[in-house]
Amino acid sequence: MSQMTKRALVASLKELLEEKPLEKITVTDLTDRCGVNRMTFYYHFKDIYDLVEWACIESATRALAGQKTYDTWQQGFLQILQAVQKDKAFITSVYHSIGREHIENYLYRVTYDLMIGVVEEKAAGMTVRPEDKEFIADFYKYAFVGLTLEWVRGGMKQDPAALVDRVSTLIHGDITKSLNTCRIDK
Repeated sequence: MSQMTKRALVASLKELLEEKPLEKITVTDLTDRCGVNRMTFYYHFKDIYDLVEWACIESATRALAGQKTYDTWQQGFLQILQAVQKDKAFITSVYHSIGREHIENYLYRVTYDLMIGVVEEKAAGMTVRPEDKEFIADFYKYAFVGLTLEWVRGGMKQDPAALVDRVSTLIHGDITKSLNTCRIDK
């Protein structure tokens, strides 16, 4: 029941975003549209931005399921972009509102999750300090999120698969090269 209520609130938020900007939407607007009381909303979320973040994370979790290896990171990144594109109206509305940082935080979180999985896999059998692995994952996280935000800012016109192919071509083999540079067991 809890997940259904959360999803109903997200659906109501998406409908309301077609009518007005995020900063003009109130909890009362959401609960009236959804048919639940305000306390139900606050049981699940601290505010509307918390709901936005939950909606983004929920979407990303589905998009990344099982795609956190070196051989599948491209598919994981593509699925993130496709999830963003599928919710284009929602993402664009939130991105252009004062809630933009929630979109950025969501992208940073899911992209880091994707990249640390790849870095950990490629580091198998190497002795690399955890902070170096985190730095490598962070580097790629910032590059991927920067590209994604520019793609969103540009109206998501470029084919997501073409974007992923370009990124893949640029970084092919670089994660392993970075890890080898940071090895302390050489």
